[in-house]
Amino acid sequence: MTITHDAPATTGVTDDEILTMAATVGAEAARHDEAHDRAATFVSEAYDAMHESGYLALPVPVALGGRGATLRQLVLAQEELGTHSGAAALSSTMHLYLTLVQCWRLRRGAADAEGVLRKVADDRLVLATSGGSDWVCPTTVATEVEGGYLLSGRKVFCSQAPVAGVVSTSAVVGAPGPDAAVIHCGVPLAADGVRVEETWDTLGMRGTASHDLVLEDVFVPREKVLGTRPYGALAGPLLVAAIHFAPLVGAAYLGVARGACEEATALLRRRPEPAAAAVRQVGEMTARLRVARWALLGAVAETGEDLAPDEDTLETLMTAKREALTAARVVVDTALEVAGGSAFFRGSRLERAYRDVRGGPFHPLTPEATLELVGRRRLAG
Repeated sequence: MTITHDAPATTGVTDDEILTMAATVGAEAARHDEAHDRAATFVSEAYDAMHESGYLALPVPVALGGRGATLRQLVLAQEELGTHSGAAALSSTMHLYLTLVQCWRLRRGAADAEGVLRKVADDRLVLATSGGSDWVCPTTVATEVEGGYLLSGRKVFCSQAPVAGVVSTSAVVGAPGPDAAVIHCGVPLAADGVRVEETWDTLGMRGTASHDLVLEDVFVPREKVLGTRPYGALAGPLLVAAIHFAPLVGAAYLGVARGACEEATALLRRRPEPAAAAVRQVGEMTARLRVARWALLGAVAETGEDLAPDEDTLETLMTAKREALTAARVVVDTALEVAGGSAFFRGSRLERAYRDVRGGPFHPLTPEATLELVGRRRLAG
């Protein structure tokens, strides 16, 4: 079920190499997943393996110390990693899509992008995001002061908090409202006024350590502001982030579903005479996985590697993400039916997949919000 076409010659890594790297990291992560799931502790061993192999620097251009992996290749890699460990795939997605954003900014002449990418490749910098909580209407407030802003507020869903060096975040300048402006910036987790509160105790994806970050009068120099947008609008830096995020997070959850399908299929093979209904269910799972992968890869092919920051790109990639997330949930549910009662026990790979895949619809744009976007644009002609 794995697609392995060689990458274009302009990149520094082939599809086979990137898939082997993802499988190796995933195998190490899988050894520790049950313990991290039970204790809600971070998948640190997976990150050790990612640093050792250079996995987290895959998108960084070769000239800056990375492997020059494309968006399409990262979709393949994150699906493969998710097959072994949902938490490792989802956590690393948050870093990898932000790294892709820096590559996008580099191509457009952003003065600071090269330095960030070199730190990812050379210094093992891990990038985190608070986008799941900030989204279009952040509650964190930026107060203008001499030379910059003071940020105060709470950020939730900050995956990889234990190892992140910088969080990409946003804040509203002054009182929230339709006339307010939102600034986007990177905040070092070592900055004065930043602290991690270990709040992550959830149904699934428990190994991502997506703790809260509390910001108390954190100073951000004016020159460190990456861009602005209107309050309540999916535009500017947030739009750029969203379009790079969508295909990777879809791939991570699709990987969880593929792993569940493989586990259920292996269990069914051990039965001397599998029921016809179960055989059909394996066929259904396999078909859904293939169609969802086609959606993700087709969307990336349609939009191209250098994504245009517009609603056409957003609609295309979010529609593909929606297909991957909805298919993933159906596949995992079906896998439990095929496996039977053994999947109901804690410690079962399928039981964990059932919980992990429930996180998919919470990521913006949600599946319903995606349909609203598509419908609104069709009605507008």
